[in-house]
Amino acid sequence: MFDVEEFVAECRAALGEQQPAVATKELLDRALADPAGIDEALGVPDRGGVVALHRSEDLTVLQIVWPPRVSLFPHEHRMWAVNGIYGGREDNTFFRRGPNGIVPSGGKALDAGDVVVLGREVIHAVLNPRSTYTAAIHVYGGDFFATPRSQWDADTLTEEPFDVAHLKRVLAEADEAAQPLSRTADTPDRRRSS
Repeated sequence: MFDVEEFVAECRAALGEQQPAVATKELLDRALADPAGIDEALGVPDRGGVVALHRSEDLTVLQIVWPPRVSLFPHEHRMWAVNGIYGGREDNTFFRRGPNGIVPSGGKALDAGDVVVLGREVIHAVLNPRSTYTAAIHVYGGDFFATPRSQWDADTLTEEPFDVAHLKRVLAEADEAAQPLSRTADTPDRRRSS
């Protein structure tokens, strides 16, 4: 079974490695090999949200649950991040800074069991394309909540300061819209549902 304290201790030890993000990816790969163990430790996700499993100046570990069909605005972290999906799917659209703002520069779909390392300069938007919840463990090489960074309006791509309260509102609104959908979806195994 997934043990939060043990995982955080291993992530803290990985900070001392020459490439902490790569070392953290190996830890997350191992943890995601037992998604039922994560569900047992954290509960089977049935509501969207962000839960801090650990927060310090140099390390943040989050459980993030994306509601069905949620689309999250472009944002940056300004620190390395290692994101692993243990249930569902997460579609990432990447952006780069251009002379007149940000422009799309590719994408990557993550399914259950997939882990991606994001560099400190990465800008991305996230979509859960499914009618079921997507659950992830994200590890950041810094304080996710206190580090000043940017987000972009999803429609205008206007840059503004990152706002955790805005993130939580987007998740809550998507969660409310999804509740009737998620209750009626045929989801015998949310890791394989579409």
